[in-house]
Amino acid sequence: MGRLDQVRRLAVVLWAVGACAAAWAADPAELARGKELFTKIQPACAVCHTLQAAGAEGQVGPVLDELKPDAGRVLRALKAGIGVMPSYAERMSEKDMLAVAQFVAHATGAAK
Repeated sequence: MGRLDQVRRLAVVLWAVGACAAAWAADPAELARGKELFTKIQPACAVCHTLQAAGAEGQVGPVLDELKPDAGRVLRALKAGIGVMPSYAERMSEKDMLAVAQFVAHATGAAK
């Protein structure tokens, strides 16, 4: 897949996140699934990031409770990686990445 195709796919996914944010944030099952993935996917987000709602006290990546990233920002990081954080595009489905993104945004207060 070419770079332009990847950018287009990401744009569609980000639009979907925005369009579905209210519905996902209100779905406790999806938030629970996002939390589980945050703590169990390998390498686990919780190993590097601090996020109180997940009981995570990582010391490598940003403290998500302070950063308060919105779902789009989390999704971009999951898809492409950022800094030393690897991409999860080969390890997680789009749906799983959306669940994690919504969980983090909701947990930090960014999803309103």
